[in-house]
Amino acid sequence: IKPPYSYSDLITMAIKDTVDNKITISSIYKWITDHFLYYRMTTICWQNSVRHNLSLNKRFEKVPKEKNNFGKGGYWRIKPEYEN
Repeated sequence: IKPPYSYSDLITMAIKDTVDNKITISSIYKWITDHFLYYRMTTICWQNSVRHNLSLNKRFEKVPKEKNNFGKGGYWRIKPEYEN
């Protein structure tokens, strides 16, 4: 059964479950599949919706990785004005 949460809700839960309130997109996917069986059992098309929400939803912003942190992409976090 599909969970009753929007993609922006799932992203928010994943971000808030981190120590420093920022997360990579691949870690968001992992968090979602670790917490909701539905997303492990279905096609990965839902990942497009997560990417779409991250880039278009005003609640989220991309934060560059630190210079000593190698790897692809950056981090995502909730903008301070949307924390509550």
